[in-house]
Amino acid sequence: MSTAGDDIAHEQAQEYEALLQFLYMAPVGLVQLAADGAIQMLNPVSAQLLMPLSRDGGLTNLFEALAPVAPDLRQQCATFAAPQGTICDAVRLYVHADDRSGGPQVMSLSMLKLNADRLMAVLADVTAQDRRERQLRKTDAWLNAIMTNITDYALVCLDRQGRVESWNESIERVTGYASAAIKGQHYARFYPDGATTEAQQLDRLREADENGWTLDEGLRLRADGTEFWGSAMISPLPVRDGETVPPAPQADDEPAYCMIIRDISDRRDASESLRKAAYSDHLTGLSNRRAFFEAADLELARRKKALRPVALIVIDADHFKAINDRHGHPAGDAVLSHLARTMRSVCRQVDVLARIGGEEFAIILPSVALDDALAIAERLRAEVERTPASYEQQPITYSISIGVAVMDDTLDGFDGLIKRADEALYAAKRRGRNQVACWEPPPAEQA
Repeated sequence: MSTAGDDIAHEQAQEYEALLQFLYMAPVGLVQLAADGAIQMLNPVSAQLLMPLSRDGGLTNLFEALAPVAPDLRQQCATFAAPQGTICDAVRLYVHADDRSGGPQVMSLSMLKLNADRLMAVLADVTAQDRRERQLRKTDAWLNAIMTNITDYALVCLDRQGRVESWNESIERVTGYASAAIKGQHYARFYPDGATTEAQQLDRLREADENGWTLDEGLRLRADGTEFWGSAMISPLPVRDGETVPPAPQADDEPAYCMIIRDISDRRDASESLRKAAYSDHLTGLSNRRAFFEAADLELARRKKALRPVALIVIDADHFKAINDRHGHPAGDAVLSHLARTMRSVCRQVDVLARIGGEEFAIILPSVALDDALAIAERLRAEVERTPASYEQQPITYSISIGVAVMDDTLDGFDGLIKRADEALYAAKRRGRNQVACWEPPPAEQA
């Protein structure tokens, strides 16, 4: 004879079974975890999303699994003071796993606090959505460039090599250059020294040919040497009847591109705030993983069209956990910020400097071969060793290990280059840390 208590227990068991069925059939990844990150329950979708991040094939702690792409997640959850609520909502994690692994390149993460002891994570693969949004941002930037403040712009016609052929009367008002001073000059004249390279200048012309236009924002240079925040859009001129694409050599000195330069200094603060929120690491101000991998994709796409070297430097702060344990986490943050400043002092404006993990940093060096990349890495290592960080007026001496690799035709994509640089980094650590190592092929490949 069943009792009321038995009926209640049976109903609860049915509800629990229904909850489990929902958990396993949900189209997104769901993970229930303890406050320390220990995974208590996860559905197949979340296991599929997280497995490419697992180094040993096991998934026991979500914070540890996501540490390479979300190093601050544990602290963010620990410092969430409310008894329950949303800790973070639809944060993009740039995994950039190899396509052949079946994993996502971009993952969305929402964290919910259920009570003091339980958390819930919601994961989704948003790789395709992120690509669509990236294209929309480019389109919005293009529309904004041609529709905003259209009355005040400098219009310059460039030849096939990017040299100034003609201009409108606004050129002097916007840039300060008198008409006669820019005839035959390359459009790089409007950029500060170090802000662009010859290879990048050619890349922009090629991208304009391929896409119909190309746009970038950044510092521009006036004739008197002062700088302003400007946008520069380049579009190919329409092909005239009877011409071929690309034009015949004798047409190289004729106008081939239209370049529009605008002073947008008044919108710089708002533009920079949005950019930093989406693309900058909040602690160091360097690029975050999202910006890093977008820059890597762009650089490799350019390399396919014009073969040239691309080097990658991966940096790790030695014994960083010991620094945190001895001096405290605020001092550890001061060390990471010091390392970021040192990287800026050593590298060029055109290099991509990023924080890609907790104490792991990376630098993309466009048009830099192995020997020069090793020289830059050694200069960075020596500068860190020479100038300690400082916290509360106390010096903190630390060192870094560095791995260096260069792109070659045996690699299918950027993930292979990262793997090589990581292998070189581990070699530097095995040799005693505080040194630079470059990737070397296995003995069988060398033979």
